[in-house]
Amino acid sequence: MIKEKANPPPASARADVARQKMLSAALDVFGRYGFDGASTRQLTEAAGVNLQAIPYYFGSKEGLYIATAEYLMARIDTHVGDMRARIGAHLLALDAAGKPLGAAEARRFLTDVLQTMVTLFVGKESESWARFLIREQMEPTEAFTRVYQGIMRPMIEIGRRLIAAILDEDPGSEHVRLRTFSLLGSILVFRVTHAAVLTQMEWEVVGPEQVQILRGLAAELVDVIGPSKGGAA
Repeated sequence: MIKEKANPPPASARADVARQKMLSAALDVFGRYGFDGASTRQLTEAAGVNLQAIPYYFGSKEGLYIATAEYLMARIDTHVGDMRARIGAHLLALDAAGKPLGAAEARRFLTDVLQTMVTLFVGKESESWARFLIREQMEPTEAFTRVYQGIMRPMIEIGRRLIAAILDEDPGSEHVRLRTFSLLGSILVFRVTHAAVLTQMEWEVVGPEQVQILRGLAAELVDVIGPSKGGAA
């Protein structure tokens, strides 16, 4: 009996697979070595493709770099997109109805935001993300502009709106902006100083148990938000 040969995947499917392999590898390589430090050979070898794949799929190394930033945005959005859309829709509905956002509700939403960030950024998957983003923070390029506009700015502005409601202040005030960055930094520090956290906490890894501990800490950070004792804005 002659076995039928399996049909190969269509060219478009193979192209999608190749692109995804290259973007995943590029995120790691660019994060480790930066745009200038990463060679086209390193990028293609990490993805297991030939050197012509970069100009074929992305036009140039620069095109691959921008596509990598957009790929990173899409990966992050799979984790935060639904939460961001849900909170954003509620805020828009309140605005349309001319109703204020209550402090208790703002705390619930803000807890959701921070706990989602904990789960997202302390996991193994986010190591390459963090390297890429930190490099862009230090030496911003067009990639930073895209990531900021697409992911960072919307999340920061939601955070400002929620913190302002808790403090009963203007979301655009300098004080609220600073409080927002301080709070978000309190979560991101567990990725940026990962090795120090493991050493100080005497943890071998950040596994499910540690993630739950950090999610509890995120809720505590929201609980203690309030005006300064001196009442200064």
